[in-house]
Amino acid sequence: MDAIFQLMADSPVFFLSIVFIVSLMVGSFLNVVIYRLPIMMERAWQAEYQSYFSCVAKTPEAKPKPEPFNLIKPDSTCPHCQHKIRAWENIPLLSWLYLKGKCSQCKKPISIRYPLVELATGLASLWVAWHFGYSPSAFWAVLFTWLLIALIFIDLDKMLLPDQLTLPLLWLGLLFSLSNPVVSSGDAIIGAVAGYLSLWSVYWVFKLLTGKEGMGYGDFKLLAALGAWVGWQFLPIVILLSSFVGAVIGITMLTLQGKDKGQAIPFGPYLAIAGWITLLYGDWIAGQYWQWAGL
Repeated sequence: MDAIFQLMADSPVFFLSIVFIVSLMVGSFLNVVIYRLPIMMERAWQAEYQSYFSCVAKTPEAKPKPEPFNLIKPDSTCPHCQHKIRAWENIPLLSWLYLKGKCSQCKKPISIRYPLVELATGLASLWVAWHFGYSPSAFWAVLFTWLLIALIFIDLDKMLLPDQLTLPLLWLGLLFSLSNPVVSSGDAIIGAVAGYLSLWSVYWVFKLLTGKEGMGYGDFKLLAALGAWVGWQFLPIVILLSSFVGAVIGITMLTLQGKDKGQAIPFGPYLAIAGWITLLYGDWIAGQYWQWAGL
């Protein structure tokens, strides 16, 4: 193992290749997380609800034990014919291309989103590794990237940012600050608090003025996590970038797809993308702004 790490340190090409290959495999696992975690959460909520009201009514009913459903079991299957996906059919990118995007048994199409998530994970992680080079910061930033990708797609699908991902992202950001050469622990802690309270304040101002909820609590937690990673000084960049991108994409969707103006649009993906960009280029963006402002 020491020899592998030494080779990664000595050879940038080998280091980047390892990051890309491992991230492709992680991307395959993230597809499982994106699909199954919301279902696991819903089932847990239903079980808690039923358990509570069974206790209140004092009429517990014997029910068969459900089949395990988690990130490991059951095995992945084709959603059309329930064919069990074999190992050679689950190789990131390559299997989808070899099978021409179809199930090996029923020949029904396999969603292109699966290889796209794998490719996005691989390329984003590769970019991070190239940006930071072989260093502890690169490994932390790659982990940061993996969690953000899972959060982006879950929020797009379910309008949900699970605590199971946002809170570990927050704790990891605070831990990273212990060895972060750019963001101190003090800046990370203030960033987490400021990130949460800024959107929390906007939420309540908007609700008091309109009587409606403008965003979810998951957005507060995600911005708190991003504040821990980038520090409080760069939170304005995250907020401005996410607001700009969200406004552009939101207006485009309303125009092209004819969606109702009152329809909710997930804000988490824009926060995540803005946080990722800020982690990599926050210093450069801030420098460009101050140069433009003549300060």
